[in-house]
Amino acid sequence: MGRLRWKLIKKGLTALFFIAVILLLVLYARKVNWPEVCQVIVGYNRFAILGSLALVTISYLTYGLYDLIGQAYCGHKLQKRQVMLVSFICYAFNLTLSTWVGGIAMRYRLYSRLGLQTNTITRIFSLSLTTNWLGYILVAGMVYASGLTPVPAGWFIGERTLQTTGFVLLIFAMIYLALCACSGRREWTIKGHSLMLPSLKMALIQFVVSSANWMVMGTIIWLLMAQQIAWPAVFGILLISSIAGVIIHIPAGVGVLETVFLALLSGENISHSSVLAALIAYRVLYFILPLLLALVLYLWLEVRAKRLRARNLQQQT
Repeated sequence: MGRLRWKLIKKGLTALFFIAVILLLVLYARKVNWPEVCQVIVGYNRFAILGSLALVTISYLTYGLYDLIGQAYCGHKLQKRQVMLVSFICYAFNLTLSTWVGGIAMRYRLYSRLGLQTNTITRIFSLSLTTNWLGYILVAGMVYASGLTPVPAGWFIGERTLQTTGFVLLIFAMIYLALCACSGRREWTIKGHSLMLPSLKMALIQFVVSSANWMVMGTIIWLLMAQQIAWPAVFGILLISSIAGVIIHIPAGVGVLETVFLALLSGENISHSSVLAALIAYRVLYFILPLLLALVLYLWLEVRAKRLRARNLQQQT
């Protein structure tokens, strides 16, 4: 009974958040000069687009390292190019269709088709998820603690609260490193799945790789905004919008990213049109184009999966 009530409460809160996002977007949309948005997009210089495309490529390759860390963690023998391919497909679907579809279901589907066991896939996914949020915790802690993220007067989170949150995140990161370095217990069993605490070296690699990926994402938006806003401010707002998107559970964070950026940049010297144009371009370059490529690669991998699985199993014997 208690679980059912909690599920209903969560659904109700999610619905309220969703309604609030829609209302905010409607309010902002009425203030936006849409012809100007189109003009900004059309007028993007070649450096901004090509630079952003290069950074998108770097980001997806960096994310692929999450699963390569998972390979070292689990010790499975799949070829690295297969691991990177699965990681790319899952990340593209994850960004647009949520973690349950891209991060979990797609990973289990593709890795099992390539010959990995369920418990190994669970460990890969767990480490990849951990790696992603460890990087977030580190960079968000540094950015928030520095006080460089703009917070409008009267917003529901004050500057001091955000700074305190930053210091708490940094402490959490230090605790994780300390556990990896010094913990006597290294392994836990959860619902029949064995999860092992990584070594200190692997933990440091997790922080470095994931932090780099988050910073690349922030740099893409900063480039698309024509560097009109300081990079730390853009990066800090991206981090806030990312956690808001996770809380609200809207696929691809549609509306959340725009709402948070427009709200936090309301006092800055940049027009709503420029902000929206940058975010639309970001969605096209970082979400839509990779998803189209991932769909083609997914179909190709499904066709070749049996042959690749047989080859992988033969190499392991």
